[in-house]
Amino acid sequence: MNGTARTGGRVPLAALAVIAAGVSAALHIGKLPPAVPALQSGLGLGLVEAGFLLSLVQVAGMSLGIFVGLAADSIGLRRSMLIGLALVSCASLLGGFVGTSIHDKAQALPLLLALRALEGFGFLLAVMPGPGLIRAMVPASAEKAAMGLWGAYMPLGVALALLAGPGFIAWFDWPGWWWALGLLSAAAGVWVLCVVPGDGLRKRAFASATEAWPARLRETASASGPWTLALAFAVYSSQWMAVIGFLPAIYVDAGIPAGWTAALTALAAAANIVGNVTGGRLLQHGVAPDRLLRWGFAVMALGSVAAFAQVGASPGASGLPPALRYLAVCMFSLGGGVVPATLFLLGVRLAPGPSTVSTTIGLMQQASSLGQFAAPPFVAWIAHRAGGWQWTWVVTLTCSLVGIALAARMLPAMPRRGTA
Repeated sequence: MNGTARTGGRVPLAALAVIAAGVSAALHIGKLPPAVPALQSGLGLGLVEAGFLLSLVQVAGMSLGIFVGLAADSIGLRRSMLIGLALVSCASLLGGFVGTSIHDKAQALPLLLALRALEGFGFLLAVMPGPGLIRAMVPASAEKAAMGLWGAYMPLGVALALLAGPGFIAWFDWPGWWWALGLLSAAAGVWVLCVVPGDGLRKRAFASATEAWPARLRETASASGPWTLALAFAVYSSQWMAVIGFLPAIYVDAGIPAGWTAALTALAAAANIVGNVTGGRLLQHGVAPDRLLRWGFAVMALGSVAAFAQVGASPGASGLPPALRYLAVCMFSLGGGVVPATLFLLGVRLAPGPSTVSTTIGLMQQASSLGQFAAPPFVAWIAHRAGGWQWTWVVTLTCSLVGIALAARMLPAMPRRGTA
């Protein structure tokens, strides 16, 4: 694969197909928030039940992330991505059929929860091989550009889903939205199948990796760097998903017209893409990774407090004007974007060795998924108990303070270089 792909300085078409596959998988992470009002009215779901549907996609990641990182080479990177895309496509298509054929919440909810968990497993298989495939296919002169594009696959997919979802659901209801994204992921899988070279040339390397996986697992689990990175990723992703995931519901509670909720939520999510790109540029210009992490978590803390804190505990208590609150949410998402950009780069540097990089990334993904699973229902429960979203900032501020403390712990383990 390397011999045919590492020519020229442009990002190859095959690498773009891999990036598109990651975005198509991330669409399934972001497809549920705009559908929450339709699910509530159509199936009678409560806010906490919607929170579990939002977060259950992370079950596979929080339970299997490190093992998928270990096994990706054994399965084959291309094969793993294709299997993952097939799973998310089938689960989404079946979810649409559940929505059209079962209207009783008691019957539909368990099926939707199970399919959501299956989507999470497919998502993990689809995105974990992405960085390895890109490194194998792009020329050295285009590697940073391609990895920068890959780093934005999650916020881009979520933003596109948040932007397109409400209008699509208004026309075709939420089952049609499920069907459309299932077909889109299937199309992405066909593109990968057609243009990404097969895994056959690396069978010997896969066999070697399979034999060595217990040693790599022990080496990763016994090192402090991967655990610090994983915890930092967890406190970042949990608060970002909790805030962005419930923005449509927050806007509905605030009386904002439905036509505005999609654009406002998508813009807030898209600010995270700008943060990812900016983080990479700052690292290239010599900003220390631990300092960048502290900045990112500090901006998230300030943005969330400004967006949600009120004078008084009642839902009608005073706070900043709505326009400034929205700008604070965008600042929260923008500042947070530098965190994953930095953590992915540090995953290579703080892994115990070159053979444990994918295992380290898998552990980070597992912790991230655990945070994304736990935070939305917890924030929804607090909002339900408080009668509003005015205490959300307590959760996000706590996560940010933990992130700042973890950034300080990374300092002794990092070589003091200007770039990551």
